[in-house]
Amino acid sequence: MNEIPTGSTSAFPFLDPDRPLEERIEDLVGRMTLAEKCSQLRYDSPAIERLGVPAYNWWSEALHGVGRNGRATVFPQAIGMAATWDPALVERVAGAVADEARAKHHEAVRRGARGQYQGLTFWSPNINIFRDPRWGRGQETWGEDPFLTGEMGAAFVRGLQGRDPKYFKTTACAKHYAVHSGPESQRHVFDARPSPRDLWETYLPAFRRLVAEGVESVMGAYNRVYGAPCNGSPFLLEEILRRRWGFQGHVVSDCWAIVDFHKHHKVTQTAEESAALALKSGCDLNCGSVYCNALEGAVLMGLCSEAEVDRALRRLLRARFRLGMFDPPERVPYAATPLSVVRCAKHAKLARAAAAASFVLLKNRDAALPIAPTAKRIVLFGPNAANADVLLGNYYGIADRMTTLLEGLVSRLPEGIGFEYRFGCPVYSAPEDKKPWNAGEATGADVVIAALGLCPAMEGEEGESILSDNHGDRARIELPPHQTEFVRAIRAAMDRGRPGKLVVVLFGGGAIACPEVHEMADAVLWAGYPGEAGGEALADVLFGDAAPGGRLPFTVPRSTECLPPFEDYSMRGRTYKYMDESAILYPFGFGLSYTRFRYSDLRAPASVRPDAPLKISVAATNEGDRDADEVVQAYVAGPEGAADAPRCRLAAFRRVRIKAGATVAVRLVVPPEARERVEEDGAATRPEGVFKLWVGGAAPLAVSRALGAPEPAAAEFRVTAG
Repeated sequence: MNEIPTGSTSAFPFLDPDRPLEERIEDLVGRMTLAEKCSQLRYDSPAIERLGVPAYNWWSEALHGVGRNGRATVFPQAIGMAATWDPALVERVAGAVADEARAKHHEAVRRGARGQYQGLTFWSPNINIFRDPRWGRGQETWGEDPFLTGEMGAAFVRGLQGRDPKYFKTTACAKHYAVHSGPESQRHVFDARPSPRDLWETYLPAFRRLVAEGVESVMGAYNRVYGAPCNGSPFLLEEILRRRWGFQGHVVSDCWAIVDFHKHHKVTQTAEESAALALKSGCDLNCGSVYCNALEGAVLMGLCSEAEVDRALRRLLRARFRLGMFDPPERVPYAATPLSVVRCAKHAKLARAAAAASFVLLKNRDAALPIAPTAKRIVLFGPNAANADVLLGNYYGIADRMTTLLEGLVSRLPEGIGFEYRFGCPVYSAPEDKKPWNAGEATGADVVIAALGLCPAMEGEEGESILSDNHGDRARIELPPHQTEFVRAIRAAMDRGRPGKLVVVLFGGGAIACPEVHEMADAVLWAGYPGEAGGEALADVLFGDAAPGGRLPFTVPRSTECLPPFEDYSMRGRTYKYMDESAILYPFGFGLSYTRFRYSDLRAPASVRPDAPLKISVAATNEGDRDADEVVQAYVAGPEGAADAPRCRLAAFRRVRIKAGATVAVRLVVPPEARERVEEDGAATRPEGVFKLWVGGAAPLAVSRALGAPEPAAAEFRVTAG
């Protein structure tokens, strides 16, 4: 259906789809008054009835499915999709999300509804770097590594925006630009001052990658960077984003971030000054009220110009035109998307497959998993076994059918096996609660599954996680102590009977430090927040119908004490690149399978020019007796002697399916940016010298191999201009 209401004045040139896009934009801008122009720079843009321009609300969410807009397919939370290390899968997921969004949007318009969360401009993905596991919003991200984040985020953008040369399916948004990852309690006031090296090597690359992919919008963060609020920073928005990277889309503020200019950051005195600073710096759209209440006044006061309003308006209208909002529906390839796609069987199947691909097997002593067909009695414990909240994470839609772990196990359970379920212990317990946990039902069980970890009420965004005392963040990254004590009770009960296997399933949006549980359990499986089909997918993996193929997109430290101060934005002591190995419980990129892989025959050129890619190949062999996925990961380090260089950095990866007993040659391309180095003065160089190269199934650390990761294949190569 046409976005333009019936009876509008179709003679206006901007409504002619055969005219050039820029001509249509100029025609519409030229017909608006200053007040009308300013009104279109707010997220809840009102209708301009005299021109036939309908109201439009820019605020919609699609973090892992159409969010906050009723019925939709719920895919794994973003951190779970990151754990798949599968850009092709992520693009399919995002494409399904965009299809559902199109169908829901056009149905809403048919019903005369144009409200919040019903539009086509999605404020996803969140590509901030998950630098500290205490950050509650880390679950929304693609992990701790800028290369992985950039590749997975770019795939998400491709899926949301589609590949039509003229029209967007929906639009994506790279957020929160730029240096933003907690603490939530300080996000309206803190000033991030990373070193130039950390800024350019860690915090900015994913944004640059998404700009190169053609992302339509970028959202500025709440905080300041080097003293300037992100939504009012000419350095970030004009110098870097537009001049250096060539960004052509529009910039939107985080919600009510511009009011922070005068209320919290104190860089301006009035709302008019804040509006002018944001607009002049390159923030086109205000999620909030400042542009609504003060932008026109700022222009009349001479604080900014109408020409600057026009510049922002053109950018916003360009997005609406490319979404087909001013064109006949038969011209727009996505306008006829039927409602039948919403939660269709194809999307439900994709959600289940994505969940199964996201689970990370962290331990599997003596092949405790998959559950043996000879098992006669299974006991399921835990507060997350029947908890639908742990399927959802945050920024979620609602599925009319969701399966918890309890439901998934029961639906898959072979007849004749004894099965019991007990709640066991709460997911959250106040520090003063001291209770002896009873797990007597575990005695004599062949398999005990403990569904533990976190829930969205314990971690998330400021104001949303009611069980967090830190505005959504975690003060400590350990498994809650009472849960550890409950596992101890289970182990003790099991040890009193015949030998059985203890499987711990950890739900949550990031790293959970649990060294004691690792020692007590026979198998540990990280499940994230797996979406609507989480229970079915977990049953698939636990019973061996699918092999776990996820790999950690973050490092799991051994304890909170291993972390630098949360407020410190230096990368020193953080992530697999800079953390001391003794502090790591589970390394970045790590994950086991139900088979064994071996790497050999690494082939790489002996030398490469500084600006040239490095084309490599490696033989990956599945030495087990079942087909499975492996994530082949390439890391580089060097040049030798470089001061304060990272231990290594992810440079390429590919998820591949390898049949039992087979060997495949995996080809990868290491881009020259993987060898780029930024000096303390901010100058970027591609140094010459000897570099090391590893290709394997995890970050090339001793702790990876100690946990069962295959020995990586290794080589050296020289970068030289000669």
